Formats: sequence, structure tokens, C-alpha cells
Amino acid sequence: MPTLGRKKRLRERDHLEAAGHVCLLKDAFDFDSPSEIAALIQAEAVEAALALHLYRGGRLLLGHGIPFGIIFGGTDLNEDINQGEKHQVMGTVLGEARFAVAFTESMKAMARLQWPHAKGKIYVQSQGIATAPNTAFNWDAFLQRADIQQSTDNLHVFLLICGLRQVKDPLYLVDAFAEWHQEEPSVYMVIVGPEQTEKFVSEFLKAALNPVSHRPLPIARAPRLPLPHRRLKTDTRSHTFQSRPRLRPAAAFQSRVCVCFSATRSGTLVDPVFTREVKAKVKRATGVRLIPEMPQDDLHAVVKKCFALVNSSVSEGMSAAILEAMDLEVPVLARNIPGNAAVVTHEVTGLLFSDPQEFVQLAKRLISDPALQKELVANGRRYVRMYHSWQAERDTYQHLVRTLEGSPED
Repeated sequence: MPTLGRKKRLRERDHLEAAGHVCLLKDAFDFDSPSEIAALIQAEAVEAALALHLYRGGRLLLGHGIPFGIIFGGTDLNEDINQGEKHQVMGTVLGEARFAVAFTESMKAMARLQWPHAKGKIYVQSQGIATAPNTAFNWDAFLQRADIQQSTDNLHVFLLICGLRQVKDPLYLVDAFAEWHQEEPSVYMVIVGPEQTEKFVSEFLKAALNPVSHRPLPIARAPRLPLPHRRLKTDTRSHTFQSRPRLRPAAAFQSRVCVCFSATRSGTLVDPVFTREVKAKVKRATGVRLIPEMPQDDLHAVVKKCFALVNSSVSEGMSAAILEAMDLEVPVLARNIPGNAAVVTHEVTGLLFSDPQEFVQLAKRLISDPALQKELVANGRRYVRMYHSWQAERDTYQHLVRTLEGSPED
């Protein structure tokens, strides 16, 4: 979802301080050298840290003597892992980190294969999902701003939430969709961007640093994914757990936490040349619209009102937009890549396409088959509730954050 505004940042900071922590939200690109990180640690009396992205965020924490944990980003295992120098740095980061979190078992397996020395500290926790659409959101006004004049009774809006980055491939479906729109004027594709990583970091912090009970908390393993058939099994053996040593009460750990996360600013994430290319092509394409970022509750309202959520990324770690659409009871059409296939089972919790032509075929099928729509929506919502519990994610991160207290041997 979109990057958070100043007011949202202050709300998150207040929330964390109320939980007994002082939280510093920092952008990795704000720091040019290790000396700047050292100065921050000294000036703010930082005692522990968390980093999103093994390379982009984690490398900043090397050699400073404070305990830290990291969360793998999709970029770590889909892109940076293939670059020799970055691969070496990431291995060093894992060597110093107290823990590392992967979203899926496949991400964990890939990391363990690349860095065997870290296999004992990599945990799996899928993203927890919580949605809160703005109930006062004006859908008709949104359509007007997007220059969509069709009657809402016959309208089918396909929503693509993504940053204007090549890895998100926002132009992948544009030509095919424009051609389809010429045949069927009631279909539109709306691209909302840019999507930033800060939203996940902030929500992760809410989960990690809220007050918790004094009992030890379990670590969730990866969920069993639904079997590839039309009906989602209702046998809800969701997460299994591994026991952990008893730790001191969370209240005893009043840490200042510096969070380093990468590329949250639009100017840093978005390639200006590619952005111009996207805007120019969308402007020429009939039936395709590009909308600026918006507050999260408004975006959830847009997702709720659209016909289907689309993902066309070249690679993904775990798409929160897909999971949020499922939670909001909206059908999902996603590009058939490993990250998407890990959360979307074809014809069970959504539809997977391998090329733009197949996307159009599946989209037409979805429009013409209300029973399929209903089934995908019901299965998707059930899947998110079973395997992407906000409370399960909270329990895991609260436990892991407490391991940053004291020495590694404690």
C-alpha cells in the first residue's frame, strides 16, 4: 500500500511509545556511511534494531555492537542473492543477526541453502492481514477523478496496486487490456501507485512491540497451502508450533529500537525514466488509468469496491495487496510466479495467469461466472483467516523482539 504520511508516522510512534518503547523509523537511504549509523546509535542511545531487507537494511547494522533481527524482503532472495558482493554481505548480516524472518518455507529453504551457517536462526512467519476500509469513501467521486464515466451497475474495475518499478511490471497487461476495453467498454484497469515498503514496516512494528502477556509465545511455522482443487478444505490445522525457552516478561525489555528499512521514498524507489514511460503508455491506452497513491483506509475502500485485484509482478516475496483483497472478499487474478503461487491456488483462492492473453481469458470467465466469483471470494477469505492471522504474526514477532534483550547466550 502507499507510503505513510507524516501524520501516520506520528500515530505509529505514539502507539509504540505507549507500549513502553521508543521507536525510530529510519530510511536506509538516509545514511551514507557506517559512521552516520554509529552517530545515530550514540545520539539516541539505541539498544536494539530491526531491519527490513537483509541487504538494504541489514548491512547498515554490521559492526555496531547492538543486537538486531532482520526480515527478508522479496528483493533479497529474488534479485540481490544473484549478485556476488551483495550475497557475501547478506551472509555476514545473517551471521550477526539474532534472528531472521522469512514469509514462506520456500524463502527459508532458499536462504538456508545459500547461507547454511544461519539455518538455526531463520523462522517462518507469513504476513498477518488486517483491513480497515474507509466507510465514508466516495466511490463515485473516485471514478470521476479517474475519468471513468460508466454506470456503476455495469462497471468492472480491475485494480493493480504497485510501484512504478520494473520488478512490478505495471505495463505487462496494458496492451491486452486496452484491446479488451475496445471490445468491452465496461472494463477498466486502474493502476494505483507507488506502493512502498514502509507500510509493512510500520504494521510489523505494531505487531512486534505492543504489550504482551508474560507467558512464552510460540513461533509459527509456514502454513499448509490449500490443495490444488476447486474446494478449499475446511480442516483448519493451520499453524504448527515449536516450543521456545521461557523468556523474561516483555515488560522487562524497554528497548529503544532503530528500524532501518530500504527505499521507502518515492524518489528513491521509482526510476524516473521508467515512470515517464509508464505514464506515457497509460495515457495512450484506452481503458487504463493511473492513480496516485492514497491513504491506506481509502485504498482498502477502493479494493472493496473494485471487481478484482490484479498482480502482474515479475517477482514477489508475499504480496500484502493480494492477501488484503482476499480479506476484503474481492477476487484475485495474479501472475503465475512462485511468490504469488504460494498464496494463490488456481481456481481455489484465486486465478493465476501466465501471459496477458490468459489474463483476459480468465477475467472474462470471472465476469461471466458469478458462481466462480462467489467460490473464490469465500475460499480466499477463509484462507486469509486461517493462515494469515494478525494475532499469530503478533505473537511471533513479540517473542522474537524479546530475544534482542541481553547477550546471545541469555
